Amino acid sequence: MSRIAFTVELQNDYQRLFATCIIRTERAAEVDQQVDALLANQDCYRTVGERLNVPWFVVAALHYADTGGDFNVHLHNGDPLTDRTWHLPDGRPLTGEPPFTWEDSATDALCLYHFDQWRDWSIAGALFKLEGHNGWGYRLHHPEVPSPYLWNYSLHYTQGKYVTDDAWNETAIAQRCGVAVLLRRMAERDLL
Repeated sequence: MSRIAFTVELQNDYQRLFATCIIRTERAAEVDQQVDALLANQDCYRTVGERLNVPWFVVAALHYADTGGDFNVHLHNGDPLTDRTWHLPDGRPLTGEPPFTWEDSATDALCLYHFDQWRDWSIAGALFKLEGHNGWGYRLHHPEVPSPYLWNYSLHYTQGKYVTDDAWNETAIAQRCGVAVLLRRMAERDLL
């Protein structure tokens, strides 16, 4: 269960941020390159998404954000697919035998994180689910800093991040492109 309710006000905030998302000029080529890489693997993302009624681009964005797009590791936590996960969440997937296919492991991860139960896949609904997956620390404790998990590489985010789950650093800067930025570029390219 989410610690934040998906209110109309929050929906409007996501829609406003998405509509006004401007990708940093110096990062635009990198964002396009990443979108191209996700498109190249669209069939894998569709396979998993269709199993759970989750849009392929949400699966793709999670894969990039959580593992850097590595098809040799579990989406759960980046452990190798050659065995069950041993970092939290450990012992996943619960069924099947290693080595696991990326698709089977990703399906398990998305079910574990209740993506299969979410039904609002509008942009606002997808961003809510993605931000909740990464954690509500920014909204709850640092609302002045839009989550870099969503907005890094855009003008919405400049600095400040959690360097560990409980350690905030106001000058740290996220290194990976935000998932909302990837989705924004996909929308600009008529891919959603």
